[in-house]
Amino acid sequence: MTFERLRILDEKKFGEILKQLNNDFGIETIPGILLIRGAERIFLYQGDLTMEEISEVEKTFVIERIGVYFAKEQNGEIRLSLEGVHILKDQIKNGIFELDEKQAEEWMHGSELNIKTGKRQFLIMKYKDYFLGTGKASSEKISNFIPKNRRLKFKG
Repeated sequence: MTFERLRILDEKKFGEILKQLNNDFGIETIPGILLIRGAERIFLYQGDLTMEEISEVEKTFVIERIGVYFAKEQNGEIRLSLEGVHILKDQIKNGIFELDEKQAEEWMHGSELNIKTGKRQFLIMKYKDYFLGTGKASSEKISNFIPKNRRLKFKG
């Protein structure tokens, strides 16, 4: 069995991701080191190890991941994870979709929202002061990316 190496993103790729997040959500800084395994899952590391130390550890051990799951790169766009949204929530200025109470409840149960936003992009879902993750707006709906194990369960 072979494992794909965990890669620390270089300054160019880090800059591209930051630029995309700035364009989409007004994000100005990413507080930590970004790493990627495979083609799309991005992790944010905010610990005390330097990039060189992380590389040295991985020469000896297989590191599945380090830090928190931060985002996913999809078709040239960046979709923030729920953790990524919460880490950056104080910087998010654009791309916010405000939900009412009924919509927020549907969202937290994992439902897509049949709402025409006029947009085709990732949106940060928000109810009052609560950030509820990222959705993908299309012409007819907003797709939900809340993992099944984090959704509210229906009573019954």
